[in-house]
Amino acid sequence: MDQTNQILRIHESDQVVVALSALEAGDTFRIGNQQVTLTETIARGHKVAVKPIPAGAPVIKYGFPIGHATKDIQPGMWVHTHNVRTNLEGTLDYRYEPAPGNPISAVGEIPEFMGYVRENGDVGIRNEIWIVGTVGCINKTAERIAQAANVRYAGRTEGIFTFPHPYGCSQLGDDQLDTQRILAGLVRHPNAAGVLVLGLGCENNHIGEFRKLLQDVDPKKVRFLSAQETEDELEAGLELIGELVEYAEAFQRVPCPVSKLVIGLKCGGSDAFSGITANPLLGQVSDRLIGYGGSSVLTEVPEMFGAETILMNRCRNESVFEDTVRLINDFKEYYARHGQVIYENPSPGNKQGGITTLEEKSLGCTQKGGTSPVVGVSSYGGAVKGNGLHLLEGPGNDIVAVTALTAAGAHLVLFTTGRGTPLGGPVPTVKVSSNSELAERKKHWIDFDAGRLLTGAGFPEITDEMMSYITMLASGEVRTCNERSGYREIAIFKDGVTL
Repeated sequence: MDQTNQILRIHESDQVVVALSALEAGDTFRIGNQQVTLTETIARGHKVAVKPIPAGAPVIKYGFPIGHATKDIQPGMWVHTHNVRTNLEGTLDYRYEPAPGNPISAVGEIPEFMGYVRENGDVGIRNEIWIVGTVGCINKTAERIAQAANVRYAGRTEGIFTFPHPYGCSQLGDDQLDTQRILAGLVRHPNAAGVLVLGLGCENNHIGEFRKLLQDVDPKKVRFLSAQETEDELEAGLELIGELVEYAEAFQRVPCPVSKLVIGLKCGGSDAFSGITANPLLGQVSDRLIGYGGSSVLTEVPEMFGAETILMNRCRNESVFEDTVRLINDFKEYYARHGQVIYENPSPGNKQGGITTLEEKSLGCTQKGGTSPVVGVSSYGGAVKGNGLHLLEGPGNDIVAVTALTAAGAHLVLFTTGRGTPLGGPVPTVKVSSNSELAERKKHWIDFDAGRLLTGAGFPEITDEMMSYITMLASGEVRTCNERSGYREIAIFKDGVTL
């Protein structure tokens, strides 16, 4: 990696460098033995050519092609959507060429955190009560019960929360099953000591139907209430919450090894520094945690397009490789069914931040998975089983992906961003900024500043710092911005008709 106070070249074979600050036409910088003079103004985070790139030739960043030049590009020119286009199109055939990752062995003693050991052996990092609605019609009732319960039972748990959504009725087939699987994942989640499943009574996903997915859940943890079958659903809900609060009070924090932790990995509102600072940092944290015997989960399947072979070749065996191929191609077929471009460019915010093509976004995005072998693939709404790095079916959409990670069993989500967002899921959602300016300007959004990696801090020390932060967070010693602000939301993937 070559860096001056003006520019950064990530890989020695790269034909482009990233501007670390806004540069003006006529400015010069050196890269190796070469002096480059800018022919135009370059915004912070955007790319500058340092080698001639003929029209049609690949444009290399991160050591990989991020697209091809649509016209001749000379050193000193701005490289972006006006002169670069993706190389990607259609579905692909893949061949397993194993380079099965870099298993990390833990060094020293396995760190501990103070967690809640549930009766089934699962460990939670919060001792909360959740209200899970089977249908959107019950959202406001659930909110009123949660508000009243937080007053009536104040101080006896770590909070009582509900997560509104618009589904659970007028759905059919796999579309309804997706809703049920996500809601069932929330019911099972170990951060919830107790759960009130609240239904209306006439919905497709009525309580009787939904209970079929919950046969493995400890009945002491769950209460059910159908509003149409109750004279006063508010008071009945409060009474059932009281029973759950009493059950939750039996749990106390005890020392637990970090090998019990499952972390979700997510990026959103990226900029050109996301793939240089925040995402690689999460990759090192993921590798470290897996080395201790823990687990991490990587989703956002469309943001694997263009970098998927890196993950495929790290699959621990051919069976996992075949699961990964299905994961990628099924999502491409989903795009095709709806007549959408499979390799659509990144969002307007990503482009404004300097990201040009989906390959560029994906090569930065997948760095969150570190270098560990891929040990398993889970379908949407499925739970992670076993330790190591897992891939999870889900879109790039921020809140849908965070919800899927939660339902899969993530105790917390590490969420990198170069643009900023206040978003939070049902579990602690750690916002990691890719640049320090964002961390300083949005202190009420950002929990951890990875932008320091651009100004002299090293990955080992920042990785140590983040691991320490995670153990404090898991122990309840600190709370994320989303927790303190009360920003807890869910969104469920929709792929079907509405009656």
